[in-house]
Amino acid sequence: MPPIELKDTEASATVAPASPFTSRDFRDAMGRFAAGVVVITTKVGEDAHAMTATAFMSGSLEPPLVIVSIAHTARMHDKIKDSGVFGVSILGSRQQSASNHFAGRGVEGYAPKFEFLGGVPVLAEADVQLTADVRHSYACGDHTLYVGEVRQLINAPIEPQPLVYHKGRYVQVQAAA
Repeated sequence: MPPIELKDTEASATVAPASPFTSRDFRDAMGRFAAGVVVITTKVGEDAHAMTATAFMSGSLEPPLVIVSIAHTARMHDKIKDSGVFGVSILGSRQQSASNHFAGRGVEGYAPKFEFLGGVPVLAEADVQLTADVRHSYACGDHTLYVGEVRQLINAPIEPQPLVYHKGRYVQVQAAA
């Protein structure tokens, strides 16, 4: 089959002019992308550390890799760098209190419970718990992308509704009819 030729002509394409935007405009635009919520954890010495994040994704099936994006200003940034490992707890809709707690919003009466997989803390009641060894790190503007090779993985026996964040708030996922 011959290659398809694409032509860029004024008649066939219009290009919107570039417009200036602020970091707030960019943040608001990215907030329109619905994302699952995770708690990233690590351990340095005897201290466990955790933070809520939505910047998480799978990177590869073989080998099993995951990627987290951590701001340079976040306390977690150097803790992952120092420990060389991190945990990811994927949250379900019933775990909004955990998300808020580790995002720095106080939740009266909430006390997190951790389990340890291979010495790495994860949330006890998360839908998915995994631990990873840092294999690569890449500077990415004001963040670092940490690529971790998954070494342990536990899936909850049930599949509850995910905790989803969109436009600055939690939203419910509706099942297709």
